[in-house]
Amino acid sequence: MKIMKLFLVCTVFLLVSCQNSQKNNQANVVNDITTINLDEAIKNCVSQLEIAVPKLTDLTKHPRLIETDQTEWEEVPNHRLKWTSGFYPGILWYMYNLTKDKKWKQEAIKRTEVFEDFKTITEHHDIGFMMFPAYGNGFELGDKKEYKEILLTSAASLASRFNPNVGTIKSWSNELHPRWQQHITIIDNMLNLELLFWAAKNGGDSNYKNIAIKHAETTMENHFRDDFTSWHVLEYDSISGKVLNRHTKQGYADDSRWSRGQAWGIYGYTMVYRETGDKKFLDFAQKLTDAYLNYLPDDYIPHWDFDVPNLDNEERDASAGAIAASALLELSTFLEDKNSKEKYYNAAVKMLSSLSSDKYSAVGKADSFLLHSTGAKSLGWEIDVALIYADYYYIEALNRLKKMRD
Repeated sequence: MKIMKLFLVCTVFLLVSCQNSQKNNQANVVNDITTINLDEAIKNCVSQLEIAVPKLTDLTKHPRLIETDQTEWEEVPNHRLKWTSGFYPGILWYMYNLTKDKKWKQEAIKRTEVFEDFKTITEHHDIGFMMFPAYGNGFELGDKKEYKEILLTSAASLASRFNPNVGTIKSWSNELHPRWQQHITIIDNMLNLELLFWAAKNGGDSNYKNIAIKHAETTMENHFRDDFTSWHVLEYDSISGKVLNRHTKQGYADDSRWSRGQAWGIYGYTMVYRETGDKKFLDFAQKLTDAYLNYLPDDYIPHWDFDVPNLDNEERDASAGAIAASALLELSTFLEDKNSKEKYYNAAVKMLSSLSSDKYSAVGKADSFLLHSTGAKSLGWEIDVALIYADYYYIEALNRLKKMRD
């Protein structure tokens, strides 16, 4: 009898323990976890590039967008003021890294090296976007160590735009953006800091790191609302460093929350934490992420602006989704708390699952990886199109996910 009672007590204990364990496991997981067929997503990128590359033969131009009713890339001239030139060679470097097929490396070299003269660009901050996806990925993924000096010169060019009175790198020239008369800094500029961090570690001026950190700190102080959402454009007094205006260029309104701007911020501060190890940047990246996730629709791909009227009828921005997905995968690797790690990892996978679905995939429809990006609806262009930088951050995210799973 005593043995039977002991057996019953043990059985009840085990059942309760199992139920509690199950509840605890569920609490550690984000609701509606979505998986992605990573091998298929990569395979689709390979097939899309195999269609597109033979058509992209003019080395004086680079692919930028595919209009809504078109299937082939619209190419734009390689020009010192065209900020998108580095993304196509960057895509090719990632494809080489994913497949180890040397044909992609050869194509990447060919498409990268036409931009060497851009290393001296001092007219704007976009030299980071133009050179690091191409030459930086070539150095890191393609073992092209001869790219080092080109990257160091590029970093020097970018650093020349730093204004110590303000504490940021000046993004745009006033001549091209006459609405603002003094020092302009945009949230996108956060990503260009990676070039400075890289240069400081690879033989460049050690002060480049200090410039990058100061820019990140100043931007953190001035560029975000109390709810941790971002303005797009800040105008500073060039002498006193005082904030004069907070505006937008590509968002719906000056005080609206432009979704890609928020994604740039998440990506930027995650990268700054990686390069500095300073927990204040990690904490800030999490705050920006939590704000971003609060505004997402069910499929986790944002509308082009979170505050535009009639939101449900407005275009999505797959580029913002791809940027955020890539950033959140990296962010998840830096976190010690299991719940937070899983939260951001699962959010990123859900974003990639949506992007690779028939709703956003260009497979069978156009030559890009993704459809349904919005570059600047407020300016009347690049509305519901394929964009080269959406494809770049998408394949970067796939590359990061594969590395994490491997």
